Amino acid sequence: QVQLVESGGGSVQAGGSLRLSCAASGIIFGINPMAWYRQAPGKQRELVATISGGGLTNYVGSVKGRFTISRDNVKSMVFLQMNNLKPDDTAVYYCKALSDSTWGQGTQVTVSS
Repeated sequence: QVQLVESGGGSVQAGGSLRLSCAASGIIFGINPMAWYRQAPGKQRELVATISGGGLTNYVGSVKGRFTISRDNVKSMVFLQMNNLKPDDTAVYYCKALSDSTWGQGTQVTVSS
């Protein structure tokens, strides 16, 4: 059974930084592409960034140059470093293994202007 536990969210002012973490279990982590998604109030959940098992990354245009996704295959963890945060980044952030349908509980990020 896949389990995903996100942490690291919080409230920051615009221009600030946060680092999100996700601990995964129940999957062969090292070969699984992982992703971060977010869902803002009243909006659909959107894909923010992906990382392959080998470390290849992709980002949605709105976060390119500000967010960095990374992973630690030994610890079965995926991270999202978020810099120069903007109010539009306010959302609940979720990590997910792209090969599985399980979602974690998410972690709230709130950016004030």
